[in-house]
Amino acid sequence: MLTIVHRNFLPDQLKVNTWNVIQPYFDDLSNRAINSVKELEKWLKDRSELEAFLSEDLAWRYVKMTCNTLSKDLEDAYLFFVNEIEPQIAPYTDSLNKKLIDSPFCKELHADTYFVYLRGIKKEIEIFNEKNIPIFAQIATASQKYGNIVGGLTVEFEGKELTLQQASNYLKHTDRSVREKVFHLIQEKRWAHTQALDELFDQLTRLRHQVAINAGFENYRDYKFAELGRFDYTPEDCFSFHDAIKNEIVPLVKKLNQERAKKLGHALKPWDLEVDTQQRSALEPFTSGADLLDKTIQCFKKIDDYFAWCIATMDEMNRLDLESRKGKAPGGYNYPMAETHVPFIFMNAASSTRDVETMVHEGGHAVHSFLSKDLSLAAFKNCPSEVAELASMSMELLSYEGMDVFYPEPEAYVRAKEEHLEGIIKILPWIACIDKFQHWIYTHPTHTAAERNLYWAQLSDEFGTGEVDWTGIEHYRNTSWQKQLHLFEVPFYYIEYGIAQLGAIAVWRNFQEDKTKAIEQYKKALSLGYTKPIKEIYKEAGIAFNFESSYIKELVSFLEKQLHKA
Repeated sequence: MLTIVHRNFLPDQLKVNTWNVIQPYFDDLSNRAINSVKELEKWLKDRSELEAFLSEDLAWRYVKMTCNTLSKDLEDAYLFFVNEIEPQIAPYTDSLNKKLIDSPFCKELHADTYFVYLRGIKKEIEIFNEKNIPIFAQIATASQKYGNIVGGLTVEFEGKELTLQQASNYLKHTDRSVREKVFHLIQEKRWAHTQALDELFDQLTRLRHQVAINAGFENYRDYKFAELGRFDYTPEDCFSFHDAIKNEIVPLVKKLNQERAKKLGHALKPWDLEVDTQQRSALEPFTSGADLLDKTIQCFKKIDDYFAWCIATMDEMNRLDLESRKGKAPGGYNYPMAETHVPFIFMNAASSTRDVETMVHEGGHAVHSFLSKDLSLAAFKNCPSEVAELASMSMELLSYEGMDVFYPEPEAYVRAKEEHLEGIIKILPWIACIDKFQHWIYTHPTHTAAERNLYWAQLSDEFGTGEVDWTGIEHYRNTSWQKQLHLFEVPFYYIEYGIAQLGAIAVWRNFQEDKTKAIEQYKKALSLGYTKPIKEIYKEAGIAFNFESSYIKELVSFLEKQLHKA
């Protein structure tokens, strides 16, 4: 079992209850004389130790708050860090960044090791503005309200109070009237909170735009590209991705929907998209969170012993909260723990096939945390999402190797695989839609809620197939963007799923040709953390960092063949 690494710079026992507790360590780093490259590297490691400690402290506050959104104490503990600690850290971070870059010994740092890190530090200096410190605190406080609003939503059905995640399982029910009723229950509950979410999003948009203006950018989109360190692609590349998805993927989704309508024997309504076309009951691959965990470990062991060990270690250290319940924030995540190196998986499992996909997805993130744990600086482990999501999405596909643990009957295994592959194809237009939506939102910062919903409706048509009838319930479709947590909490973090999905398909294609080599390449790439540019990390994984139309067409052709083989 992994434990906290003994600290060299900080005391072993340290608790962040006031700023005064940690300020001396920032002052030490600020005032310390650096007289050689060796002393600079020692300074970097001490700074990394402080950053890792604070990162994990904040991580636990976030984890505990999302596990129980009904607790005011847990919310206050998180907001204390956001409002009282982070604003104090920000000017020190900028000062320490400048001290590093201005040091005459910075040029002596080994280029292969520090190039990516120093490139990012220079960008941080470039976009920093002290006026944004209090605004960041306001944004963090506002964005967590999304979980408070959505996390408490439940519906009553058949005498039971269900979270929206639990209720959504009924959208697979073979009785169409049941599906329709539950669909309306879910949508009516969401619709009742539309105005509150619109007002929250308006507030976030205004604050984010001000951040961009203060930092010298015309709009938040351009600022965010700089903040995210998108050195490997541009907004224009994103537009090319959108077009490629529309041209290469949407026609395939249309074909799949037409086949679905034909098999069901009627035109498609929104509640007909998840039911099995052969009218078989929904698969139930596990019975509880404990069962999901146990089967995931068995599944991973069939791929690679190390993958299984990672999840088992997390279990031993109580680093998982898997089951859906009232008062729990929506969604799922893997939160890296920068100091102890053992991450935390959070999700809302409700015994569905989608939950299995989520678990192995987050398990891929977890394995990534373990593989990069020995890198010398915490910053080296802070991967861009294009790499992080490659780890998780590849694991979804690699996990087919052990999915018979969840689906011991061959028919169920094939069915689950078909559902997943179809899901990959169908999610790509949604990813393009969400990303294009964000480009418009932040380059039109004065838009109204009505204009925003109208533009979303236009995008829904642009990336839709015309095969699903929303007559009479268009208002649900026009506000469906509100269910995407990323828009509220982590803006512009979404196209990475599309880019990484393409990479994952390529990893899986390699796996089918040579399993041992593909796993070795996958592990080697992830062990690099963020010490190499994205394109080089993808190359180590044995794939290309490429989302041009021709490449997408090639990968989708492979995926479609696999779907027919399933």
